Amino acid sequence: MSLRQYVTKRLLLTVPILLGVTVITFLMTHLQPGDPVDVLIPLGANPSEEAIRQLRRQYHLNEPLYVQYFLWLKDAMVFDFGVSIQRDSLVSEAILTRLPYTLLLGVFALFIAVAIGVPAGIIAAVRKGDKVDEVSRIAALLGIATPNFWLGLILIFIFGVQLGWISTIPPSDVSVLDPALLTYMILPAVTLGTASSALLMRIMRSSMIEELNKEYVRMARAKGLAARTVIVKHVARNSLISVVTVAALQIAFIVDGAVVIEQVFSMRGVGRLILQAILQRDFPIIQAGVLMIGVVIVFANLAADIIYSFLDPRIRY
Repeated sequence: MSLRQYVTKRLLLTVPILLGVTVITFLMTHLQPGDPVDVLIPLGANPSEEAIRQLRRQYHLNEPLYVQYFLWLKDAMVFDFGVSIQRDSLVSEAILTRLPYTLLLGVFALFIAVAIGVPAGIIAAVRKGDKVDEVSRIAALLGIATPNFWLGLILIFIFGVQLGWISTIPPSDVSVLDPALLTYMILPAVTLGTASSALLMRIMRSSMIEELNKEYVRMARAKGLAARTVIVKHVARNSLISVVTVAALQIAFIVDGAVVIEQVFSMRGVGRLILQAILQRDFPIIQAGVLMIGVVIVFANLAADIIYSFLDPRIRY
């Protein structure tokens, strides 16, 4: 199977997965206890029966559930998620305004996780059993066990309050490439990327140790290849297949973690928007936000499958 055929096959398999994501997203909000009309009615208001019927017609609540789903799916395919209940504005505009900040945070966090986890795992595997290996394993356990919201508060207290190196107040009305915003993103990205880097380090270390004990490594060393060449060009590349798998799954962890971290750091991202919508029972925003998170995770796993095919062409077959 050629690379083009492999990618095409994976893209086609993504379609039913995305449909499944839309079904779960829709049912998750519509099967909750209570009448959705109660959320649409302002607090303290006493609407007439005709006003309630008008609300049901406006939001298609008088239709069967499957009809509501197909109407919602049709609009979602053109990025039309309706009007926010609490904000009285288009849901798509609210999400697109905040999406760049969440994407920037996710990219920074993933970069930190890979930049720390992969080299640390290689060093720990090469120096297995010595003090560097022991320290790295302890650091990895601490990184995985530490709650990210608690770590974020500690980083704010140390670097923002005590040392004053980074502002604890997010800049407002700036572009995603503004230096002030990029500087502010350091602490949230470190908070999100720490646990992922610890997990990547453990996976990279285990994969490296397994590869170092294989026959082709002994053969390469017997041929006189330099230790650096064997590790970098052969062992590390083969070990990265497992790391890519975990890294793709960590994107889901980072996206989910952004909901809490954006609240901790008062960021204007999609995660904080979803959290506020949950507290306010703003269903249109919840549906759109959860759907976008699901789509990001699906395509992250698709990207991982494609990267596999470059690292190991045998996977195409």
